[in-house]
Amino acid sequence: MNKKVAFYTLGCKLNFSETSTIARSFEAEGFDRVDFGETADIYVINTCSVTENADKRFKTIVKQAQKSNPEAFVAAIGCYAQLKPEELADVHGVDLVLGATEKFKLTDYLNDLTKNDRGEVHSCEIEDADFYVGSYAIGDRTRAFLKVQDGCDYKCTYCTIPLARGISRSDALDNVLKNASEIAAKGIKEIVLTGVNIGDYGKGEFGNKKHEHTFFDLVTALDTVEGIHRLRISSIEPNLLKNETIDFVANSKSFVPHFHIPLQSGSDALLKLMRRRYLTNLYRERVSKIKEVLPDACIGVDVIVGFPGETEEHFLETYQFLNELDIAYLHVFTYSERANTPAAEMKGVVPKQLRSKRSKMLRGLSVKKRRAFYESQLGTMRTVLFEGENKAGYIHGFTENYVKVKAPWNPNLVNTLHEVTLTAIDEDGLVRFDFIHAAIGA
Repeated sequence: MNKKVAFYTLGCKLNFSETSTIARSFEAEGFDRVDFGETADIYVINTCSVTENADKRFKTIVKQAQKSNPEAFVAAIGCYAQLKPEELADVHGVDLVLGATEKFKLTDYLNDLTKNDRGEVHSCEIEDADFYVGSYAIGDRTRAFLKVQDGCDYKCTYCTIPLARGISRSDALDNVLKNASEIAAKGIKEIVLTGVNIGDYGKGEFGNKKHEHTFFDLVTALDTVEGIHRLRISSIEPNLLKNETIDFVANSKSFVPHFHIPLQSGSDALLKLMRRRYLTNLYRERVSKIKEVLPDACIGVDVIVGFPGETEEHFLETYQFLNELDIAYLHVFTYSERANTPAAEMKGVVPKQLRSKRSKMLRGLSVKKRRAFYESQLGTMRTVLFEGENKAGYIHGFTENYVKVKAPWNPNLVNTLHEVTLTAIDEDGLVRFDFIHAAIGA
């Protein structure tokens, strides 16, 4: 009987793409993949270190695995495993900890699945994480996360990602196109491009520091791949989102009008403390340019509250800046101190209670912004891609510009594209619609 393996992924879309690739390597070795809640011989936890909460959740997930099978072998991989391998190795029940370069060779470390008294660590110096491993994730049948880039050369003062993932490096363009074609051949209708800093695409493409291709080269090439109905850019730094890319998306056959652009603060003083590579004027220009050529585009924003030195005036500056921007939603992160980052040593620590209050205010603003964006879309005709999960008797889907809709559950709608007219917002804040006709079949 084949051994069973289960995976749990914390963190970003990039982690999900890498978990999926690692899972396929297990399947190639004859393992059967099961859900994490089921009994397995091996449990693999792909960790994140972006927030304090992700660190804490790790122990809970290990306990969950042990509850399912006390004799199972537990392996920890990912960013937290690279940053704090000894800490993870000390967690009761953990048998193996692999760092940034070792995680893709996980099956090589599984000759002996005997439980260990303490986790065995195989972790490189992060300077050794200078090669690229391509990956993509297929979750449900409607959407895939395609990794195109890894690592980051930026030195933002709050961020541990360069310490966990190493220098900026990219997949070869030919390989990205090959992976995109493979995904399309599986009948998946949408690809989301992922990476640590995807706007830096092309750097390190063939093991050197210079750019062989640019992000613009990437999007123009992907737009020619047959069988992909939707391409979504995901998160991109404002200083790397060029007008040529925005103009291209406006006329693309596949790229959708949805941008997620990290801001982090609406105060220029704090942006400088964070060592971000732009100021608010540039950010405002990017949003204006998008709305000029794509009036119905959905724009999402990352913002951090409670960064060291954030006064009430700085916070209100951020709130007002966001309130005036023509954006659709916010991802709000409450600042948490991360070891070995310059920000952790900065003065002007914001009390956690105040961080929480400011976070709540921005989350409220996000609800208001999303509602206003949805209302602006009522009466328009959009194309909805329906997803595969039955949630309390409803099926959900997203329009090309990221309006979330719902309809009574109908399995025949799964992974189909339909033209609809958006008609009303319901009590859950989701949009109802009238069908026009099926745009593209299953």
